[in-house]
Amino acid sequence: MLLNDPYDILGLSPSASATEIKAAYRKLARERHPDRDPGNPRAEDEFKELSQAYAILSDPKTRTKFDSGEIDGTGTIRPRRRAKSGPTKTRGRGPKIKIHGTDVEYALSVPFLEAAQGCVKHVSMTNGKRLKVSIPAGTEDGAMLRLKGQGMPGIGGGKNGDAHVQINIGADPRFRREETDIHLELAISLPEAVLGAKIDAPTIDGTVSITVPAGSNTGTILRLKGKGLPTGPKAGGPRGDQYVTLKVLLPKKTNKELNDFVIAWAERNSYEVRPKPSKT
Repeated sequence: MLLNDPYDILGLSPSASATEIKAAYRKLARERHPDRDPGNPRAEDEFKELSQAYAILSDPKTRTKFDSGEIDGTGTIRPRRRAKSGPTKTRGRGPKIKIHGTDVEYALSVPFLEAAQGCVKHVSMTNGKRLKVSIPAGTEDGAMLRLKGQGMPGIGGGKNGDAHVQINIGADPRFRREETDIHLELAISLPEAVLGAKIDAPTIDGTVSITVPAGSNTGTILRLKGKGLPTGPKAGGPRGDQYVTLKVLLPKKTNKELNDFVIAWAERNSYEVRPKPSKT
């Protein structure tokens, strides 16, 4: 077994496919992350060794150089041997070749309101770092944020890879998003629907007062201009709107006074709410 053999470090054979290399690295990165073994003083070094092995094998060019013996498991160029009469001599260890670090991907779950308002979260990277991730207001579900230089470290002066963080936004029990607009269903009482009223309505910025017009029905939609989401991650442009759909709710318990009133009222004010069936 060679010292720092990347195949051995990843538990793979030299015939492993690119898919097998990636899968093995991800599995070991989770298992050997320094955060999971705080009592091990060598945890960080072992993780760096794992990252280095993956950096060599995940790049087809550097993998070929290792397989052909041109570089060793640390990315250092092996000395060339010269044929002479007498014992073969070697020069000192050659310089390391430059290997750029590989990019890494992470998923970060963010509550709906925090993503709508913009927030700061932290994510633990596989290189042992804990990074601050700034999530712009109005970020969409599935958006990918790039953290430059926060991926796998480069070897021999190669630049570090990037970290790509996918934002997964959770559903909210009240708000629903459509592009930059926010939709909300809001319950109102029978007196509020019939007579009109001033009521409080939630928005992504907090509670605001809205006017329910007299004679409102279930399905009546009120528009709150500019109470939606920013037009883009950097904002600056006009915001979307919030649409409030009213839903009339009757009292949970039957009330004789209300029943008697409705019966008397209906006898004098009948009206159609459904189309009459067509005759065939």
